[in-house]
Amino acid sequence: MEFYSPARPAAAGAARPSCPTGGRGLPLRPTRRAALLAGLGLVLARPARAAEALRVVLATATPGGGFPAFGEAFAGAVAAADPALTVERRATGGSSENVGLLRAGRVDLGLVQGEYAYPALAEGGGLTVLAPMYPTPGLFVVPAASAIRSVADLRGRRVVLGTHKSGLTVMGRSVLGASGLDPERDISPILLDQAGDGPALVREGRADALWGGGLDWPGFHALAADPGGARFFGPSEAAIARLAQPGAATRRLTVPAGSFAGQAEPIATVGSWSFVIARPGLDEETVYRIVRALARTELTEAQPRNLVGLVPADQVNPGTARVLREAGVTLR
Repeated sequence: MEFYSPARPAAAGAARPSCPTGGRGLPLRPTRRAALLAGLGLVLARPARAAEALRVVLATATPGGGFPAFGEAFAGAVAAADPALTVERRATGGSSENVGLLRAGRVDLGLVQGEYAYPALAEGGGLTVLAPMYPTPGLFVVPAASAIRSVADLRGRRVVLGTHKSGLTVMGRSVLGASGLDPERDISPILLDQAGDGPALVREGRADALWGGGLDWPGFHALAADPGGARFFGPSEAAIARLAQPGAATRRLTVPAGSFAGQAEPIATVGSWSFVIARPGLDEETVYRIVRALARTELTEAQPRNLVGLVPADQVNPGTARVLREAGVTLR
């Protein structure tokens, strides 16, 4: 259920904001996967030098969510910048499983949402951050005709929270708890085997609401495109204040007006950053080469410079830190 940005048309009649911001002041820009992939041939200003072939394995998540979409764009962009570098994508259960695979050395890289990434990095054991991915603002979505208009209205309702091992599911439970709802007793939680199954449950009346994350998360736009339209909402200001404490993985974020069809006003909510995590012992030169290639792509939010202020310097992989030093960027 994690978010990435596939291509989509702008909402009818809505101008796209050029630089919406999240709680840390960085642009919270929707990234367009198709535009990125279409422009990969323009990424390099000059042919790459011949380099030794290198292959790494990247753990993503279940089909239909944002992590597989990001993994596709990440692998394509890096390969265009360094044609001898192959990122092999592997579908998994999501953030929780990816942490375990990384610790066991069964994959080289894993996509992990902040709710799992921050605790895993703090535990030590050699996990490090290779690059940021994107910020993920969390929202609930219901059919536009629904009487549900706030988190409080979800009491007694059937709510799709996400897949079993997704960091976004953990965030959804936290949002419910901060809003005064027990996520196991006050709603009927629905967990999925595949992230893409959620919209159909709402359409068919088997669920009343869907929790998800990201300005261009596929599930959101699937429901927004329905003939009757959709309504989006986040937690109350009081709940946001409880969740967005200093040092917490969850931060205050704003979803700009026009992010979804029919959305006339900005939506205040909470969210977190997701990261590309490297397994313990992954060769520094390998990471350096991947990050050097990444820095030459148009994956704007995944640029290593965006790590400043997101994670402590000692949790950043030495290969990434080396690229940042060469660019004159100082971690803290």
